[in-house]
Amino acid sequence: MSARASGVDAMPPSPSFTRHVDPFIGTDGTGHVTPGATVPFGMVFPAPDNADRGWSYSAGYQHRDRRILGFSNTHHSGAGIPELGDVLLQPRGGTAWAEGTTDFGAAKADERARPGWYRVRLPRHGVTVELTATPKVALQRYRFDRPGRVQVLVDLQHGLHYVDRPAAQAADVRPHDKGLQGTVWRSNWVDRQLSFVVQFSHPVLRQRALPAKRGEKAPRLLLDFDLGAGQMLGARIALSTVDEDGAWRNLATAESLSFDAARDAADRAWNELLGRIRIEGDARTKRLFYSALYRTLQHPSDIADADGRVRGPRGEVMQAPDGVYYSTLSLWDTFRASHPLFTLIVPERVPGFINTMLAHHRQMGWLPLWTSWGRETYCMIGNPALPVIADALVKGFGADGAIDEQAALAAMVETSTRERPDAPEWAQRSWGLLDQHGYLPFDLQKGESVSMTAELGYGDAAVAAVAERLGRSDLAPHFRARSRSWLHLFDEQTRTLRGKDSAGRWRTPFDPVAATSPLKNPGDYTEANAWQYTATPALHDAAAFRDRLGGAAALEAWLDHFFTLPVPNPDKHLGQEALIGQYAHGNEPSHHITWLYSLTDSPQKGQRLREQIVRRFYGTGPAGLVGNDDVGQMSAWLVFAMLGFYPAEPFSGAYFTGSPMLERAEIQMGKGRVLRLRGRGLQAALNGAVIGDRRVAHAALAEGGLLSFP
Repeated sequence: MSARASGVDAMPPSPSFTRHVDPFIGTDGTGHVTPGATVPFGMVFPAPDNADRGWSYSAGYQHRDRRILGFSNTHHSGAGIPELGDVLLQPRGGTAWAEGTTDFGAAKADERARPGWYRVRLPRHGVTVELTATPKVALQRYRFDRPGRVQVLVDLQHGLHYVDRPAAQAADVRPHDKGLQGTVWRSNWVDRQLSFVVQFSHPVLRQRALPAKRGEKAPRLLLDFDLGAGQMLGARIALSTVDEDGAWRNLATAESLSFDAARDAADRAWNELLGRIRIEGDARTKRLFYSALYRTLQHPSDIADADGRVRGPRGEVMQAPDGVYYSTLSLWDTFRASHPLFTLIVPERVPGFINTMLAHHRQMGWLPLWTSWGRETYCMIGNPALPVIADALVKGFGADGAIDEQAALAAMVETSTRERPDAPEWAQRSWGLLDQHGYLPFDLQKGESVSMTAELGYGDAAVAAVAERLGRSDLAPHFRARSRSWLHLFDEQTRTLRGKDSAGRWRTPFDPVAATSPLKNPGDYTEANAWQYTATPALHDAAAFRDRLGGAAALEAWLDHFFTLPVPNPDKHLGQEALIGQYAHGNEPSHHITWLYSLTDSPQKGQRLREQIVRRFYGTGPAGLVGNDDVGQMSAWLVFAMLGFYPAEPFSGAYFTGSPMLERAEIQMGKGRVLRLRGRGLQAALNGAVIGDRRVAHAALAEGGLLSFP
């Protein structure tokens, strides 16, 4: 049975979903969200920058910071390391700036935002700034208090810095009739090339280069304009990973659009995607839900040029598969919930995500870990592209040929076996230790040995799942067996995963609540402690995890202890944030753990905890995210939790069921199918058939119908 959009008990249409979104949620504290303007999965993201360095300014912005340096045109929203922030512009009325000016910042007032649009008043500069975007062009509009002469700073040295040195290493910049064009080579989190075109609505009257500071390689330019009797100046910024011709072609994609038309188009694009899930609830519930859904759909970013060219992970130009190529792939975070959510609500994007990863593999030799502007950062551990690919293939996204399944499996196998001698010293380079010992010994593996063993396990399980799907009995058993490496590190005494050396001896002394991280207090775990990493194997084999603990009752007892044992002296830089006992919602290794109560006789305990998490760690103000949004993963968790089901085993092809936190909901599943959600109970039924094991298949949900929680 399936329900059509016009079916019985259909929810009334909503005139606007963007009106429920607050882009300022998560912009204060550790959410690292920017309120700037972008379109879904867009290449550009113009936004205000309050500072250019520091962990707190990973997105360039903190709401409480009243001072704006200017408006740059590329951002990661919700990431944990500062990067991008390209081509900063800052306007001012009059002609007060000169070559000796050193302070171009201004205090903000009357700051507003909605999806695809941002506006702020800079009283000291006598100007109101608006930002919007198309998929490949950033648009800035300045409304000055007075007509006549105005100025704009174009700072090509500016960038969001991870290291305390100028990001620009070289630049070639030239004027054109109404602006600038050029290329900047930058080195920060990644080494990358950025070509750009800046085009103003009025000709440049005068251009001056400001004196370079020590170490600067890119210019900061002061441009003068004469608006005559007018008070409006527009700027369009197009970028390319490839070359200036690519930037010009990207600029041409928005040639016929006015600022207002671009803003309206952005609103329509957001409204269409947000409207794929329709919910009923009070104003606060809708604000929480749609703001979270909005954040999940900002990234990954399609950075391919209009002609399909893109510069890949080794800096070589290639043709993007089907003209799309996604970056800002924060896979260690997003494989858990964001990418499974995409398979539900933006299925048309899924082949592009996977084919991007396969193109990355063809140039790099292995699948991506975390990419920025198309380049590999080598950030985080494991091989998180593997579960994303397995999730798509298990759900049938390759069945129609949109993804080459055999090529995908080959890339997965090579990623899981090939040596990486040119990887950084701190990154994964070899498989020898794992294959020799069956786990990574802490005396031979340089840090994070337990976390890496556990996370490589879900990668191996993903390879096995795809190999089994394709009938590769020559491959599947090896990877299935290696996915159980975590069993070597399960310590019966502490009931946690514990470090072991190459002679098979446990790490001593050992404190299972002591968190470690490679950047602070290095040890066997990655931004977590032993308790928080012990449930990692449940991501790929929850039943085996339950059985190793001793069955359903033992799992329940373990979870009860986990959620009540306190963390002493929590440190957010070690992932100890948004805590309930040992559970740390501010970091991803914990995100699936409440759902493991579904394997016990007390699923209501998990539901109560999820309701507590939503109540305590998600809010409607700028500080409404406790913990880094991690490019939408924190937000995707909230979307699933409010809907009442979650991909606790991300590539199993199924979801664990709980209870919705909404009055009613409808999910547009494509091809005219609608999945309706009704009720608030814990025993789910699909089209009248009770779901006995509290798991529902993706394929069944994709047919639409009624998922009830009586």
